[in-house]
Amino acid sequence: MSEPVLAPWIASQARQLLSQRGHAWLLAGPTGLGQYSLAMALVRAWLCEQASEAGACGVCGSCHAVDVRTHADLCVLMPETTMLELNWPLSERAQNEIDDKKRKASKEIRVEAMRDAVEFSQRTSARGRGKAVLVFPAERMNTITANALLKTLEEPPGDVKFVLASGAAHQLLPTIRSRCLGHTMVWPDAQSATAWVEAQGLSGDDATVLLRAAGGRPDDALAFAQSGRSAKAWRQLPAAMARGDTGWVKDWSAAQIVDALQKLCHDILATQMGAMPRFFEAADLPTGGSLAVLTGWSKTLTRASRTVEHPFNPGLLQETLVSQAQSALNSKFHVSLSV
Repeated sequence: MSEPVLAPWIASQARQLLSQRGHAWLLAGPTGLGQYSLAMALVRAWLCEQASEAGACGVCGSCHAVDVRTHADLCVLMPETTMLELNWPLSERAQNEIDDKKRKASKEIRVEAMRDAVEFSQRTSARGRGKAVLVFPAERMNTITANALLKTLEEPPGDVKFVLASGAAHQLLPTIRSRCLGHTMVWPDAQSATAWVEAQGLSGDDATVLLRAAGGRPDDALAFAQSGRSAKAWRQLPAAMARGDTGWVKDWSAAQIVDALQKLCHDILATQMGAMPRFFEAADLPTGGSLAVLTGWSKTLTRASRTVEHPFNPGLLQETLVSQAQSALNSKFHVSLSV
């Protein structure tokens, strides 16, 4: 299991950060810009036995141990759901609890895992290259978990380095942010992003459409494709929502539906104000919808985005969201949208 080749803008950021000193980095920016890839590039270089200015060698025993998720000097702190998605092993206790259906995989970074990380940071390095702790996405720490990290982050043992990667750094405790060196993720230019997404297996037209759907963020464009949603489905989504076609999004998660509808609402409002759409082609957007109702729909979607991870009935939630979209897109006069 080798790590994928780094995108050129990620590799250049890694070289920049590796040339600087510091025991804790906070990689911040919107999701989809490669925070996880950059964080992994840093920890691989920190632990590599033959690291150079360009980063990890990729062939030494340390690099191999990272690749197969068994490095004794690397501690990865993620929500259990994220660890499973990225093929990181859970602790034996956590895996047994989930396998025995005593609980579901956590969507937050659990305080028990953080306490294990604090204990890990106090051990002697097993391979003699120091230790590394990777926290991703860092905003998934609740207050208790973040406070468990705070003291170690402020006064770390001499041979441990931290990298926190976040798509919502403003949600972190100010005391966490103040103890890290901050790095704002670089947005790739459109040509570089398109070339890289195409290199991952998407055709030119699909790469262009999905990058637009992702707001220019390459990782999100790939995640869109890997989730089974196609460029064709994205282009036809506005018309499907205008006719109230729930089946169009039957395989989408609540978070995916709300995100898509927020982008659709944004673009229609933008065109009505004389601006260019960002996420869709202008030709694919419906022409209906009063400004007042669309503005109300936008507020409704914002509220919905805060609760998309609640255990609602998926079918009923889909029907509600699509019904609201249909009403807003076909509105002529102001109507009230339920929450």
